[in-house]
Parts: sequence; C-alpha cells; structure tokens
Amino acid sequence: MTSRRKKTGSHRLRGDIASEGLAFGPVFALRDSARMPKAVKSTPIRERRKLKQALATAREEIERLIEQAPGHGGANVLDVQLAILDDKKLVEPALARIAEGTPAWVAWNQTVATGDDDGDAVGAGYAAARDSDTRDLRERVSRILAGEGAESVPYGAILIADDIAPSTYLETDWSLSGGIALFGGSVASHISMLARAHGVPMLVGLDRAEFVDGAPALLDAERGELVVNASAEELGEFKTRSICASERQGREAMYLPGPAMTPDGTRIRVGLNMVSPGELDSLDPTHCDGVGLVRTEYLFQRARGLPSEKTQFAVYERIVEWAAGRPVTFRTLDVGGDKPIANLSVESEANPFLGVRGIRLALRSPAVLRMQFRAILRAAADGPVRVMLPMVSVPDEITAALEILDKARDDLSRRKVRCGEVALGMMVEVPAAAIAIDEFDADFYSIGSNDLIQYTMAVSRDARDLSVLVKPDGTAVRRLIETVIAHGRETGREVSLCGDMGGDPRYIGMLLDMGLTALSVSPAALARTKATIALHGGGED
Repeated sequence: MTSRRKKTGSHRLRGDIASEGLAFGPVFALRDSARMPKAVKSTPIRERRKLKQALATAREEIERLIEQAPGHGGANVLDVQLAILDDKKLVEPALARIAEGTPAWVAWNQTVATGDDDGDAVGAGYAAARDSDTRDLRERVSRILAGEGAESVPYGAILIADDIAPSTYLETDWSLSGGIALFGGSVASHISMLARAHGVPMLVGLDRAEFVDGAPALLDAERGELVVNASAEELGEFKTRSICASERQGREAMYLPGPAMTPDGTRIRVGLNMVSPGELDSLDPTHCDGVGLVRTEYLFQRARGLPSEKTQFAVYERIVEWAAGRPVTFRTLDVGGDKPIANLSVESEANPFLGVRGIRLALRSPAVLRMQFRAILRAAADGPVRVMLPMVSVPDEITAALEILDKARDDLSRRKVRCGEVALGMMVEVPAAAIAIDEFDADFYSIGSNDLIQYTMAVSRDARDLSVLVKPDGTAVRRLIETVIAHGRETGREVSLCGDMGGDPRYIGMLLDMGLTALSVSPAALARTKATIALHGGGED
C-alpha cells in the first residue's frame, strides 16, 4: 500500500516512460486492496448468499462500465473479466470453503489467490492468461463483500500506486488531464497500451517514495520524471513546456486532412486500429487511409454465447460504410493467451500464450470461423474489405483458412445472399513466420510488433525487470521486420505494421528507412504519425 506520509520540499523521482505527455495536478495515492470486514456471527447459508449477491453486483458494475468505456480496447479488457466471472471453477471452490465454515470474504480471496486444490481453477486457467484482470475482479468482489464503495480518482489527479487495475483506469475520467505514476508496471502492459491510445501521460518503474494526498506534482512523461512539491522555477519551466507541447499538437493536427507523404514525396498509407464501431463517432474517415486493423474478438467477448452471423454483419457493415470506399481490414477472431472466451478458449493450458490461440483456435472451431467469414463477405459487398489471420505459424494454416473461406462463400451463394470478394492476409507476429515469410502465400502481410517482440525476446509484456530486452529497435526484431518488408517489395505484396511501434515517433523513421509504406495506428496517434512522416529527416521534433 502506498503510504501518505507528508514530504516537504521538492522531490524528484525517475521512471520509465509508458505513455508520453505532460500533466500537472495533485497527488492521489491509490489504496492497494479492500480491507477484510470485521467478523460477525453468520451461517454457511448466509455467507453463500452473500457471495452470490456480490458476484451478481460485480457483473452489473462491469456491464455498466462496458457501456461507458472508451474505445481503443477499454471495453475489450472488461469483457475478459466477464469471461472470467462466467468460469464455474472460479466460484465452486469458494462455495466449498464456505460450506466448511469459512466466511465469504475469506473464502473468495483464498480461492482466487490460489486456485482450488487440484490446481485447475483460476490460477491454471484464465488467471494464467490474465493475472491483472483476475486480481482486478478479486478486488471488486472483495470490496462489495466488505460493503465498501469504489475508490474514485479525483479529476486531474496524478494517480500514484504500485499498479493500476484495468477497471480503475477505465472508471477514471482522463479528459481533464491528469496522469499515472506507478512504482511497478511495464511499458508493454495492457494498461500502458490503453494510456498511449488515449494520450494519458504515464510513468512506470518509479523510484519509491511516500507522499501526502493533494501534494502538487508535475508528471513529465517526456523526460521520465515525477516532481512533487516543485519549486516556482520548476513550475514555470514546466508550464512553458506544456504550452509548447500544445502548440506542437496543433501543428501535428494540420497534417490530418492530407495524405501522409515523406519529404522526398513517398506516399505512406496510414490506417486506424480499432476495436468497436463506437470509436467511429468522433473520427473523420478522410483523415486516414481506411482501417488497418479491426479487432473482431470484442464481439465474441461481449456476447453471452457466440454472436450470430446477423450480429456480426451489422457491426462489420457499419465500419465499411463509415470508411466510405477506403479499405477495411478485419482480423479474424484472435482469442486465447490473454483474451479468453468462455466455451471457446481451451482451458487449463500450462502456458496459454504458447498454446491454442489465434488461427490455431479458429481452425479447431471451423463452424465459428466459417460464420465469421460469411459476415465479413457480406460486408464486403458495400466496400473494399480484407481479412487478416492472427498468429499464423505455418503455411498450412493459410491453406486451411482458405478452404473454410471458400465454403463460406458457397454458403452465401446457395442462399443467394449478396456478398463481395476479399483479400486474405496474415499477421506476422510469430518469429517462425517472419523467418520463412517466403513460404507464406498470403495476399498481404501485417506485422504485429507487440507480439513479435515478445516472442522473439521470450519476454512477457508485463515483465518490467526485463524491459531492456523488449526494445523495438533491437537487432533481432529489426532483422525480422526487414525480412518481411523485403519479401513484400520483391513480390509486390503490401506489408504494413499495426503494433504500438508504428505510432511511436522514435521508430517511425527507422521503419520508413527499411522501406515500409503502410502503418496502422490508434486514433490518438494518427496526427503525430502523419506529422512524423512528413518531417522525416526534416530536423524538427
């Protein structure tokens, strides 16, 4: 738990930059966990009822938050928690402990923390894939059982904690500035990705210190510093830099309407990464070259049961219509690993990230993939559409997917349903695929830099102590990317990059120098990416 002992005088802490930006506001130290309630006389029947009610309340809270969650993966994170909550192995061991006389709060925390006796509960299933989501869910139910309300982060505050739960991030209004400073965390974590997508300044791996709530703080996620109780001189310099940053953002926005062009006149296609059609309301399709990545799994995670062809088609059609003739790339269902789906994902894998995920899972559920292909083919009747397969490791996976695509097309033909043609491409995120890219007969390639780096370096995204190993410009990763780009150039097939690396100004120049001509980035990174491309080699920040 973060202490709130008062500090006097200016105090400067160093951290790693997870999301660039500047923020000024009062310190707010987040409490680590719900407190165990005082013991009261009860019975197993009452405690059982208490846990059941708490689980129902937790579901209601999460579903309500999903409706309010911002785009760029926010709702996607919470959908995973609903999937965890649906796992009977999460609840049954806790109920067994209650039947033996353990209070509900204790039984719940013991079960979720350790799994059941045979190791086949949360710890071996979904929690192995999403520890942070399981901890988040544990805290939510614990709080409800303890009769406590959710801890609210004040508007514009600099949140300080060991780590931040996904729901806490999503429940906080970041529109009035503010920022995040964590003693733990990782620059490659899902929270860091959300912060970058929403433009929230964030530092991780902060030097440990103790502060009183309300102390004024400068969060400098450009230099990697948190300054508490800044001097007047420090505050003045920070305000000047904040004004310069705002002016820079204004200059970058000037590049939005036109095409992305390098100083030597090379046209670079810049598309958008998106999760749900709700993100489209505030976006202008003329500012981008279409949608480079639609993460379709959010539909499956949100639905109670698998979404129907009709449900999928309605969503896909809306995105294609919004693009107004610009290409839309739908990535087929990418679940497993850190994105489990109840009744579809393989449970109890020793290492879900190296297990049945992405195209591997889809090919084990051909009826599900075939239905998704039908919905995408129908949407293709309204505009140019491409389909992208995730986690491709061997060429046979493309061949098998093509056969299912052909069957989906035949289904629609027999039903006399209007549909269009689609190009079939693949994600390059497994090192084996990048090394032998010439063996993969795909129509196009999209480099998933986040997973490619993780698998190449054998380092988890959340392993802060190993963050030095996950540099996107490391020799091994760079060579893999160069290999894929060179193959695309030799065969005349488009190669794009849709990971975080593509929207990071520190690496865009390197990618352009390699010959990459297509990027797909989050909406928040679009203006800066286009400005960086225009100024590549031009000598301006």
